[in-house]
Amino acid sequence: MHGTLDARNTINMDKVECRFKEARAMADFSTARKTTTMASLSLIVGSFEELAKLLNSRNGRGCKTDLRLDVFCEACSLVSVLFNCLGLAFKFARMEYVTKVQNLVEASKAYDNLHDILDMDIANDTVKSPGSHSRNLRRVRQGLDLVRALFEQFLSTNDYSLKEAASTAYAQVCAPYHSWTVRAAVSAGMYTLPTREQLLLRLNETDQSAGKKMRRYINASVPVIEYIDELFISRNIKLNW
Repeated sequence: MHGTLDARNTINMDKVECRFKEARAMADFSTARKTTTMASLSLIVGSFEELAKLLNSRNGRGCKTDLRLDVFCEACSLVSVLFNCLGLAFKFARMEYVTKVQNLVEASKAYDNLHDILDMDIANDTVKSPGSHSRNLRRVRQGLDLVRALFEQFLSTNDYSLKEAASTAYAQVCAPYHSWTVRAAVSAGMYTLPTREQLLLRLNETDQSAGKKMRRYINASVPVIEYIDELFISRNIKLNW
């Protein structure tokens, strides 16, 4: 019985990998056509809904499924396009996010699951060291949470400007961990944000279609973010850094 469940779990993981590869191929094609300013919310939402399904599934031993690092990176790599749509205001966030995701992609060649990189850094006492995989995982998680908070603020009212939504989201998620210099640069950059209408145009969405997909991302990203937090908390590592 356990063998059958494990086999099914492996098949599900293979299906998810296949979908992510297709999504990446489409994203690469888009890049080649120089249309990187037009992010596909559908691809991003779909990838995180798959991650959420994996986290809610059980393996043959009745335990929750571990999240594979390569599959996680495939989903996260799609999100970087959203930061491009926000322009100069989120340039630092985009650069940091992309760099950290690329680091984790390289790590996925040596480590299978997210908890493996954390356990390795704990053993080497490098969890919070600059450039460590665990620190990069924390920063990628921060990027995912920033998008979630931005979407929540964006959807809170039709009259809410993108500048207000982005400023509130940044203050909630990233500002506590950034230096004064970075916070000042982000604050100045908020004036360069596109309008609400311009963002929808860049996303190739209507207000209604974007709203539905943003809600789906919010719902799907929460269990992923909570899973990452629990990896640290369960190992007695605080999250205030």
